[in-house]
Amino acid sequence: MSTKIDVPESSHAAKVAVAPKQGGMKKGMAIMDFILRLGAIAASLGAAATMGTSDQSLPFFTQFFQFEASYDSFPTFEFFVIAMALVGGYLVLSLPFSIVTIVRPGAVRARLLLIILDTVFLTLAASSAAAAADITYLAHNGNQDTNWIAICNQFGNFCQEVSGAVVSSFAAVVIFILLIVMSAIALRGH
Repeated sequence: MSTKIDVPESSHAAKVAVAPKQGGMKKGMAIMDFILRLGAIAASLGAAATMGTSDQSLPFFTQFFQFEASYDSFPTFEFFVIAMALVGGYLVLSLPFSIVTIVRPGAVRARLLLIILDTVFLTLAASSAAAAADITYLAHNGNQDTNWIAICNQFGNFCQEVSGAVVSSFAAVVIFILLIVMSAIALRGH
């Protein structure tokens, strides 16, 4: 003869059955957060380094008179290098907080701090990437209305490096969006 015991859903036994699954999911999301941060560090610092080292010189008649294209010839590209370096620095500094969310999946304050700062630095990364993309577009295609000539016909290597940096920065922006969404989902359970 078996005896059946009814346990109310609000009891401690019902909560214990659900808690390990939620904790495991939050820990998995925290590990993914850490991995994505490493990817965003590589993308943002790679973009800053690529843009910061991009330059090309073309001789004009003699070696003493040359045309040069460099990132510091464009204020927008200077802003891009500084902004992406700041984003990369922030991401490095955020790694300990990401580790805290792995060790303690229920750490609400650490995750809340990360989601707020991630949003701020997403804005910085997106604005610098968009501005650099605009100048890169003009370098490739020019603009007849403003007499801006396309320089990529002459400075092909420079334009390839700049384009690569812009693509890398947009990869960092996408990773930031994923980080914010994951943090919001993890905070939803609290």
